[in-house]
Amino acid sequence: MIPRRGAARTFRNRLVLAALAPIALVLAYLPPPVSRWIGARLGDLAWVTLRGRREVALKNLELALGAESSLAERVRIGRASFRNLGLNLVEACEFFFRPPERLLSRVEIRGLDHVRAAAAKGRGVLALAGHLGNWELLAAAAARGPVPIAVVARPLDDPMLDRVLERLRIRGGMEIISKRQGLGDIRDALRRGRIIGVLLDQNASRREGIFAPFFGVPASTSKGLALIALRTGAPVVPTFIRRLPAGRHMVVFEPPVAIPPDRDPAAFTAAFNEAIERAIRQAPEQWFWVHRRWKRRPAEASS
Repeated sequence: MIPRRGAARTFRNRLVLAALAPIALVLAYLPPPVSRWIGARLGDLAWVTLRGRREVALKNLELALGAESSLAERVRIGRASFRNLGLNLVEACEFFFRPPERLLSRVEIRGLDHVRAAAAKGRGVLALAGHLGNWELLAAAAARGPVPIAVVARPLDDPMLDRVLERLRIRGGMEIISKRQGLGDIRDALRRGRIIGVLLDQNASRREGIFAPFFGVPASTSKGLALIALRTGAPVVPTFIRRLPAGRHMVVFEPPVAIPPDRDPAAFTAAFNEAIERAIRQAPEQWFWVHRRWKRRPAEASS
């Protein structure tokens, strides 16, 4: 039985979705330059009105960049990251209501040789990704590549919102593996030769996480990807997407992350964070700074 508070939240979300659906449909059919302008302005509006999220973004930027940047530079990056989220929103409308190929035709893919070489080992491929650029478009673009793709995703708390996101991903041609289903489904997909996409740049719980450097600061990071890679032998290929001018995108598959000589999951996880950090530094204004990445601190673990 759904708790009363949860039922009220679900009902409210359905009303919001019903009200926004016509607006999303209009956004989907606007000329791309116009919809991009609106997306950027939505990001500006969110930056001004969502004070709590703005403060989280600025604190994260100060923690990550510190003396490397001035306050003005951190504000510039933070505001641009909100605009990126606004652009993601209008692109999601286009992808949901229009043929997927319309948006995917604006995506360039580099490094497919790394994917082919990794897949040739016959153990599947683990794609290390993060909330950079339009990460939902990343999976859809990768699904058009030479190897079928599946994504590991945590179901949303609201069932209706979860169905909307699921439909968006299915339209992108990807298989969805629920994070709640565990290692068995991931291993099965790897045996079937799939690329398994894993977003690894969010704060992990005490049960799932180990602390690994991220921008020089210990960050609780899921050890699951390292354990799966070590147990299955599947190569881990860093995979990121970045925005380009004029509404275009570029997906880059990098060489696989080297397995540490001692096969230490902590060292492997630190190498994953290093790859994600390197990608973020190339386009910091496109990362998801509003998430409390360093929410859990080492002191909590020791206590």
